[in-house]
Amino acid sequence: MTETIEIVLTGPLPNATADGLDAAFRVYRPFTTADQKEKLDKAAAEIRGVAAGVSHDHLNDAFFDRFPKLEILASCGVGYDHVDAKAAARRGIIVTNTPDVLNEEVADTALGLLLCTVRHLPQAERYLRAGKWPTHGDYQLTPSLRDRSAGILGMGRIGKAIARRLEAMHVPVVYHTRRPVADVAYKHYPNLVEMARAVDLIIVITPGGAATKNLVNAEVLEALGPNGILINVARGSVVDEAALIKALKDKKILSAGLDVFAQEPKVPQELIDMDNVVLLPHGGSASVATRRAMDTLVADNIISWFSGKGPLTPVAETPVKK
Repeated sequence: MTETIEIVLTGPLPNATADGLDAAFRVYRPFTTADQKEKLDKAAAEIRGVAAGVSHDHLNDAFFDRFPKLEILASCGVGYDHVDAKAAARRGIIVTNTPDVLNEEVADTALGLLLCTVRHLPQAERYLRAGKWPTHGDYQLTPSLRDRSAGILGMGRIGKAIARRLEAMHVPVVYHTRRPVADVAYKHYPNLVEMARAVDLIIVITPGGAATKNLVNAEVLEALGPNGILINVARGSVVDEAALIKALKDKKILSAGLDVFAQEPKVPQELIDMDNVVLLPHGGSASVATRRAMDTLVADNIISWFSGKGPLTPVAETPVKK
């Protein structure tokens, strides 16, 4: 690459990853200073690549309009519902994501969140720290994973990793997807409500976007029942948040463990105030090693594209023509 190629970094990436981009391209970081934003405004017509780092921006037609020469948008994360990939495809823009490198980390988080929710681990720790153990006696008895069955909503790479962990813990697994997954032996439920009736634990790990918006609604929660537990490590949009809050208040379900929310980083105060809910700040993949691998793949996709080798991990909506 002898010419100077200009790209935009929309949010923070670790220094090592950003250094790799700086070595190959002229990089604009409009989220850092007013000066950088002003420079990007002047250079927008020449921008050819976007590295979408950690941000809550929606990258859609209005975003693409700013950059008429844009060729590739490399998004950090396996989910890319914040990117209008169909709009990108219409413009001939390649979109990439970062699959596989975060599978095990997110699966670990799902199991950790599940254990915290079922066994009240955060609540029990708060009880101890508040000095209540000597004065009030042992913490209350908690629900258990024993004699529970789990329904996984979504059976992609991460869903399979979660299922393996549940099997090792002797928790029976079934799943719901639109179509059965060929290499999966677990029982498939084509109807989500029917699966909810058959289990007392649902783990959500399906992609976000319009197709799955509010997929877990009041009817699903009612079917899950008063002993039911909902875990969401997918996208906040998949669960009808208002219906979930009402189900928890009305004791239609027992509890919930949530790593994602409808309007991040805003979390409804009603959820925060509930003691039978465990909340995490969207940290499913947020380990040093996994985020480094994700961010490196963002950079590698852009470097590979402008080296003439094509993208490494293009999304389904924007395949590279052979």
